[in-house]
Amino acid sequence: MTASNFSLSDYLRRINYNGQTRPDLSTLTALMSAQLQSVPFENTEVQAGRIPSLIPEEITTKIIMNGRGGYCYEVNGLFAMALTAIGFEWYFAGARPMFYPSRRPKTHMVVIVTIEGKEYLCDTGFGGYGIREPLEVVDGNITVQNGDTFRFELLNGEYVLYSLVNGEWAPQYGFALVPQEWIEFSLANYFNATHPDTIFTQKKLAVMQTPNGRKILVDDTLKVIENGVIKEESIEYSQALSEYYNLSV
Repeated sequence: MTASNFSLSDYLRRINYNGQTRPDLSTLTALMSAQLQSVPFENTEVQAGRIPSLIPEEITTKIIMNGRGGYCYEVNGLFAMALTAIGFEWYFAGARPMFYPSRRPKTHMVVIVTIEGKEYLCDTGFGGYGIREPLEVVDGNITVQNGDTFRFELLNGEYVLYSLVNGEWAPQYGFALVPQEWIEFSLANYFNATHPDTIFTQKKLAVMQTPNGRKILVDDTLKVIENGVIKEESIEYSQALSEYYNLSV
């Protein structure tokens, strides 16, 4: 995954990262954390009635040059460009969202990175209860990341990611360790941007992680979670975008 206008140095400035750029786990962890805390997960394009572009050059322009965010294909696509530039071994995988009341198609996209024979789930574009760092894909693996707890369960050939939410394990999405081409996500992108039953067409969203929590904006309600403490307030969506995410509608 690359783009003619992608520059690793520009990307690193965008995510406020000045550490090592080696294809190892420590670099991968630092890069993912930095992007999650700098590039918001947001759906302003969809809410404006537009279908987000999957052209790599346009993703680069939107997020790096114009300082915006995006949803999974865009932000994970950008992350993959950085992985390619550094020399990581990786592939895209389709994931099935599990927070809907009924079974869904695999409309989410994740990145699987292989380091020293181990496969790690990376995801910079899931939102509220997404992982904070790379997570080794192993059945039964339970990991605590900055106070958030996750586990994997292998069910019917798919690894299901669970998050511990209010003391209960909540399934987030399931995926198989099967590489998918970038072009395969074009239909899922169209579905997420246009179907009336998707969360992206129904609600205005913006999520960004912080060192000890995350900021979650849904329509005109903002939740700021820090060290497990939740503060909720009503705030006009465009105002919250500007004040908390450095974005404009």
